[in-house]
Amino acid sequence: MRIIGGEYKSRSIAMPRGIEMRPTQDKVREAIFNILGDISGKKVLELCAGSGAFGIEAISRGAGSVIFVDNNFRCVQTIKSNLRSLGILDSRYSIKRADALKFPAKVSQAQEKYDIIFLDPPYYRDMAKKCLINIDSYDIVAPAGLVLVEHFKKDALGARLERLVFVDERRYGNTVITILRRTL
Repeated sequence: MRIIGGEYKSRSIAMPRGIEMRPTQDKVREAIFNILGDISGKKVLELCAGSGAFGIEAISRGAGSVIFVDNNFRCVQTIKSNLRSLGILDSRYSIKRADALKFPAKVSQAQEKYDIIFLDPPYYRDMAKKCLINIDSYDIVAPAGLVLVEHFKKDALGARLERLVFVDERRYGNTVITILRRTL
């Protein structure tokens, strides 16, 4: 897998070994960053980070800071290895081994807010919907911030949300990217 744009463009990153994963396709990642536009200085949270491809792409394109969250030890080790191999400074990121469903409650206590949250949970387990409900209920999205959810086309996200509103949905084969914005 390669970084698509920015400072680390064309550099390779590794995938975790021995884990059944479905990495975000390059064309989907590129489309997402085209939608986002300039992310310079933004605070980014990547939940269910896997290899860390989204967050590393965000750093490559100028994000101010990225927090990578995954509950799998091998994924966390792969993210660390990828960041080291690219020479990315520790001050630009943080890696947390944590459950994506529980993490919003933790950062909410510290009153952390993120400009961009990318969520790519395992398909078919209703995880996307559950995580989205937690993100909304724990108020961790900055005013006018965005939440991007990658999910299977048949995984319904329909949930009653208080702070997040639907903005757009893009389909790429069986993959859907749903974009929500924090209301002001």
